[in-house]
Amino acid sequence: MGWLAAIIVGGIAGWLAEQFMKSNMGLLANIALGIIGAVVFNFIFGTLLGLYAAGASFSLGYLFVGFVGACILIWIARMVRGRT
Repeated sequence: MGWLAAIIVGGIAGWLAEQFMKSNMGLLANIALGIIGAVVFNFIFGTLLGLYAAGASFSLGYLFVGFVGACILIWIARMVRGRT
């Protein structure tokens, strides 16, 4: 996936995770959460299950793994901070 597509998909995935998890973050945090979440979740799914989000451009697979990964990162941040 190209950088521009990764930023767009990461931003959308991060924003969706922010809405779903009822979190309050900014645009840059949404993009970072979406991209990092996609990388982390893709690694976890690839290592444990052998599944990867395929495609060279915008795809629902990348959006899904970015969303789930961002939700996991928000959950971990809340656990570390002691918030529920």
